[in-house]
Amino acid sequence: MTLENAKNTIRQAAGKLNLPEETINILLTPEKETKVDFSVKMDDGTTKTFTGYRIQHNSLLGPYKGGIRYHPEVDLDEVSALAMWMTIKTATVDLPLGGGKGGVICNPKELSETELENLTRAFTRKIAPIIGPHKDIPAPDVYTNSKIMDIIVDEYSKIKNLPIEEAKAVVTGKSLENGGSLGRDTATARGGQFVLKQAIEQTQIIPTLKEATVAIQGSGNVGGNFAKLIAKDGAKVIAISDSKTAIHNPDGLDIEKILEHKKQTGSFSNTPDSTQITNQQLLELECNILVPAALANQITEKNANNIKAKIILELANGPTTPEADKILEGKNKLILPDILTNAGGVTVSYYEWCQNIHKEKWTAEEVDEKLKEKMQKATKEILNKKEKYKTSTRIAAYINAIERLAKKV
Repeated sequence: MTLENAKNTIRQAAGKLNLPEETINILLTPEKETKVDFSVKMDDGTTKTFTGYRIQHNSLLGPYKGGIRYHPEVDLDEVSALAMWMTIKTATVDLPLGGGKGGVICNPKELSETELENLTRAFTRKIAPIIGPHKDIPAPDVYTNSKIMDIIVDEYSKIKNLPIEEAKAVVTGKSLENGGSLGRDTATARGGQFVLKQAIEQTQIIPTLKEATVAIQGSGNVGGNFAKLIAKDGAKVIAISDSKTAIHNPDGLDIEKILEHKKQTGSFSNTPDSTQITNQQLLELECNILVPAALANQITEKNANNIKAKIILELANGPTTPEADKILEGKNKLILPDILTNAGGVTVSYYEWCQNIHKEKWTAEEVDEKLKEKMQKATKEILNKKEKYKTSTRIAAYINAIERLAKKV
């Protein structure tokens, strides 16, 4: 997701709504950009300076919401694009939240646990004046996790002199024992499952999910959980991959067994009852549903013509390039865009925040039921707008979001 791509898609959707230029500019312009430099004590006794960002893009619908990533390639353009994307994503599924994003330029793989904690506390001290339960609510992102979020809560409570219970709502994605929500670990995959089922029911592009053939690129938290969920629905997962290896069986893979094999051996190599193929071959397999759940820019103008799946369910961020989008739309493929399909994560983050604010604890079943209702409603709205505006599903999703935002301008 480049900044330019995000802006272009917003402009296309806004054009369908004939919005005035001043409204479009409000949607394209971040409300606040914060850059901080801070010192961290390292294990060898030296002090190192790090740079971090927090972009608060838009608060028309509510407090800013968006992850914090730790990565060597974090830069202002990337964080700005992701903050803008979060504004659209929360509005797509009708959450009362705005868009934000943060990051620290670092390589967490080169930092010890102590150094990571020191870095997190130092960064939290720098951004504490601009975050808060009703102001800006960060979450985990690339190379950050529930442990990092728990540290932010602890540091924030000290800075603001608040009891931990009062500070918990400052971030989401916390550990369960520190105010996290049940259902958060599977939320993105389950949200994608609900979108897929609703889309099949509404479009009839394939008869049913039962017996449908599915190829999944990626087997991490999102891809692996999604594979388990749809296998239980009766779908045949015929291929799955990790970063090194893809495996295929046209008669269907035993998902529990192959994921256990990967857990035990660290790889899909030598998985029984499967043939090893490349990640590229996986994308081009004969199947009903293709699920890119790994990296960005996997479906491009070079391979889009070879995609045989009728439905592309984008669980990764930005797996399809704009050029590939046009080719797939021309071949009447149903692209269920990332802005909708992987919004289950931020939706359950919102539910975590609600539980923290109201001092409640919901069951996993309650969380799933609320998520199902939210994702089905958004999918219906977007597919209806696709028909109404005679446009792509991606542009329809942006229209759904921009309509809500424009009403608040």
